Amino acid sequence: MNWRKLRTLALWALVLCVIPATRYYQIDVPLLRFLKGSHIDPLSLHLSGEFVESNLGTEQNSDGSVTVRMIAQQYLFIPHCILVPAGVPVHLRITSADAVHSLTFNGTDFAVKALPGTISEAQLRFPRAGDYKTVCREFCGAGHYAMRSELNVVPRGQFPALRGEERGNCAVQ
Repeated sequence: MNWRKLRTLALWALVLCVIPATRYYQIDVPLLRFLKGSHIDPLSLHLSGEFVESNLGTEQNSDGSVTVRMIAQQYLFIPHCILVPAGVPVHLRITSADAVHSLTFNGTDFAVKALPGTISEAQLRFPRAGDYKTVCREFCGAGHYAMRSELNVVPRGQFPALRGEERGNCAVQ
């Protein structure tokens, strides 16, 4: 047996396994989500399902927490401005319509990757009221520099009571 050829073959196999392993968010996460069945069609996001336009924004849950649904697409976040109460759990659900985006909140350590065809989730909590600028930290094209939005955190007592089918955003204030 030629040990040199075997060693070379083993080295190439190792290299071919390591390269995809370094691309966790681009390969592993979408593959796992696809296999679990949470794949959504980026071309029909606005037409039906969870991310239809009338379902975006802040939704108040029966346990007091809020769920925020967003879409990232070149070169904007929809909705552009989000309103959440301070001190309550925020369940963020975001997807992308076209490319990989990374939603970050200035002044915090929160960052969420939005990938086409998958739903990214994050659990957030903002202890104090304030305004947080949100930016995309994943280069997504020529207009990437303008991909910004805003998150307004208001005191819990000032957060408007939302009825069952009502969605909140900054215009509700």
